[in-house]
Parts: sequence; C-alpha cells; structure tokens
Amino acid sequence: WTVMFIVAPMLFVLYFAFTDAEGRFSFSNIGDLGQYTNVFILSIAFALIATVVCLLIGYPLAYFMSRQSPKAQKILMVLIMLPMWCNLLIRTYALMALLDNGGLLNSLLKDLGLEPLPIVGSYFGVILGMVYDFLPYMVLPIFTVMTKLDKRYIEASHDLGCNGFQTLTRVIIPLTTSGVISGVTMVFVPAVSTFYISQKMGGADTVLIGDVIERMFKQGNNANLGAALSLLLMLLVFVCTGIMNRLSGAD
Repeated sequence: WTVMFIVAPMLFVLYFAFTDAEGRFSFSNIGDLGQYTNVFILSIAFALIATVVCLLIGYPLAYFMSRQSPKAQKILMVLIMLPMWCNLLIRTYALMALLDNGGLLNSLLKDLGLEPLPIVGSYFGVILGMVYDFLPYMVLPIFTVMTKLDKRYIEASHDLGCNGFQTLTRVIIPLTTSGVISGVTMVFVPAVSTFYISQKMGGADTVLIGDVIERMFKQGNNANLGAALSLLLMLLVFVCTGIMNRLSGAD
C-alpha cells in the first residue's frame, strides 16, 4: 500500500518534473521555477501567519480544556471536532457565505448602521479561512500532551515560589513542546499547499502555490511544470518536517 499510494505517485511527479511535453528528459521545468518565487514566498508567509495565530489561539484553548472535568473535556472535544465532520470545501464555502458582502455578518452590520467588513477578497480573509479550517489540528496534539502532564509538577513549581507566568514558561511550555511541534507541523503543511481557501476567501490577486499547481493540472496548461512545482513543494514540506523532528528530538 505504501508503494502504491505514496512511492508510486511521487515517482510519477519526479518523472513529469524532469521531462517535457513529448516525454524527453529536460531541466527546463526546474529552470522555470524561478518565476514563481513571489508565489512561494506569499504561500509560506500566509502559512506561517496562520500557524502562529492557530498556536496563539490553540495553546490557551488546549490548556483550558485539559483543566476541565473528563465529561466537560469530551463535550469540548466534540465541539472542536464537529466542523471537521464536514468536508473542507463545504466548511470554506460556508465561511465565505457568512462573511461575504451580502453574508450574515455584513447584513447585520448594515442593519445596525455600520460599515460592512471587507473580509472576503482580502489577504485577511485567506488567513482567517486557514485558521478556521486548521485550528483543530493545533488544538488536538497540544491537548493530548497536556492531559498527560503530571499536575504535581505544577504544584511543585508553586511550592518553590513560581508565580503563574513562571510556571507557564518554565514548566508547562517545556513539558508540552512535543505537542506544540506536532501542532505546528500539522497546521503549516496543509496551509502552505492549500488552494481552495485562497480561491474562495481571497481576491483575484491572491494566488498561492497550490492555485498555480491546480491550474496547471486541471486546465491542462503545463502538467510538467506543475509536477516540478509539486516536487519543490514536497521538498519544502520534507525540510519543514525534518526541522520539526529535530526540534522535538525525534530520530
């Protein structure tokens, strides 16, 4: 199964990346990658911002959940997982319908005599869509680690004179680093390669690397160059994963 669904597709991508339309070996696709530097930079920037926002929201939320009773934890977990029961495309389209100029939010603001918020069609809208869709991937691994955290460490830090902030920075965060790294990886990887969110929540000038790859394959413009872009994106994901594994101390 690994060979069929992981290794074989990667070999096909590698083959098309180093061949032209006639199937001849060529480095031209690799040479053309330079013209998409700005797209790669924008994609990485959006993914990093969305990851940081998810971490800033997800870490306190995971800590709050871990401090609740087992019954409350189950209820909160269902609420976190509930949006994920729907397909990502449906969730993104529903978010666009809510925040569009004629959506529920802006209609309410107009009824109150306020100016509508131009969320859909902006960079902010794309990042908001990423945060909304990928936030559970940040919360779940951090929550899992925090539920296993021995509360005696926290009690000991208070007995030794640490205040709440010192306990957080010297005890809780170091002991939950593995969950943070897992969450960062699980959010950054899909965020940097997304395409549907940018199409629905962004404007005409919001083009991410996933959009370029999708157009080259779907519209039949240049599948070979699309494969080269996919190969570069895979290498980027592998590098990021390797860095995260090194930071977490994994072999």
